[in-house]
Amino acid sequence: MAALDLLGRRWALRVLWELRRGPVNFRGLRERCDAMSPSVLNQRLAELRDAGIVTAGDGGYVLTPAGTALGGTLAKLEAWAARWLPR
Repeated sequence: MAALDLLGRRWALRVLWELRRGPVNFRGLRERCDAMSPSVLNQRLAELRDAGIVTAGDGGYVLTPAGTALGGTLAKLEAWAARWLPR
């Protein structure tokens, strides 16, 4: 799957956004993602792990260095949206 295709999948960006603050276990991540179904969360996490963006550790799921770099790009996009999109 191409990187942009992965990021365009439902919930993928939300998972990345929620992981930007550090490790989160599955239950915590699901709660932060407004009751995303467990099967969809499992699928997105597997895809993000396969892409090298997320990894699972003792403290839960965490961004890899590539994921952290992507998170910086997402933060810039969020800042742009806050500035230019009507509320």
